[in-house]
Amino acid sequence: MKKVSLFLALSLALFANNAVHEFAPSKECASCHPKIYEEYYGSMHANSTPDKDVIHKAVWDKHPHNTKLEQYSCGKCHSPAANDLDKMLTKGEKALPDVKNETHQEAVSCAYCHRIESIEKHEQSNTNIISKDKKSYYGSTRSSLESPYHKIITKENEHFANGNVCIGCHSHNVNKSGLNLCSTNVNDQMSGANCVSCHMPKVEGSFSSIIETKQHAFHGFAGAHYNSDMLSKYVNISVLRNIDNFIVNVDNQSSHALLLHPMRMAVLKINVQRGKEKIELEKEVFVRVIGKDGKPAMPWAADTTLKNSMIQANEKREVKRDFRLEKGDKVNVVLGWFLVNPKALESLGLENEKVAKEFHVFKKQSFSF
Repeated sequence: MKKVSLFLALSLALFANNAVHEFAPSKECASCHPKIYEEYYGSMHANSTPDKDVIHKAVWDKHPHNTKLEQYSCGKCHSPAANDLDKMLTKGEKALPDVKNETHQEAVSCAYCHRIESIEKHEQSNTNIISKDKKSYYGSTRSSLESPYHKIITKENEHFANGNVCIGCHSHNVNKSGLNLCSTNVNDQMSGANCVSCHMPKVEGSFSSIIETKQHAFHGFAGAHYNSDMLSKYVNISVLRNIDNFIVNVDNQSSHALLLHPMRMAVLKINVQRGKEKIELEKEVFVRVIGKDGKPAMPWAADTTLKNSMIQANEKREVKRDFRLEKGDKVNVVLGWFLVNPKALESLGLENEKVAKEFHVFKKQSFSF
């Protein structure tokens, strides 16, 4: 009996998210935080559900929990404001994404994030512990702020100041085979930077219509999908000319790999402009492929990393091209990525989806010699 009770307690800690699933709708925040709400509304946090994200839907459509009509096991991070999240994550229960359920469409809502009281760390994935007080919100402010709207009080929370508020979902995700699908190496102390300072940089505009400020933390959440230009300062590109070749250096100064999700594929495009002639050189691909039995596999089935050429945290990658540069040549370099590895488009049924096929330009530079 004690073993059963212990297992149940661990299960609740890992999955039930403290059994708190009543959150104010994000649209209620718009009246006092119009700029922040506008940014949030176009972010992946607001669009993380299967009906709003075609890439996530393509993966979820193949998930065994979906095909067996059981639980939405992705809900822990993709729709944590759902009023039936416990059922989504409890074996034996049945709860799938419902486009008619307003709480499902809240996705990662404003109230959900700002009621994260603490984070429980676990080997498989971390868990956000939500405040049971529906009027208590948290932020990085150094003093408590009371809002006349619904009498909400925003309190200082160290997790918001040090960026750890993100690690409940964005730290690591280990599948049943023990394979860490993605990791952000959150303990890195690089220049005091953290998730919030990099992905939610200060931008112009007041954070509230009640208390005027010159700047606010960007709530569009810069990342692989949107606003990646805000992150380009953390990756430097340089070119070193040798006698018979040249080297493109890609210096990733961030605290995690260039791209985290194994579905992504980064590409370095290089050409040389010589007078009116443009000479295209071989592209360099950076990718992490996960699989099983020597073949690529879906995240829940994979048990090993088949290939990993992704640029890692604090790594300077040298890309050599055996091409002799002449005086007057210009080397043009473009670093970008595909949200879905082109080789996986057809198997996921995404070959006609623009968002999946589009090449996202991250950084573009030219070097004259």
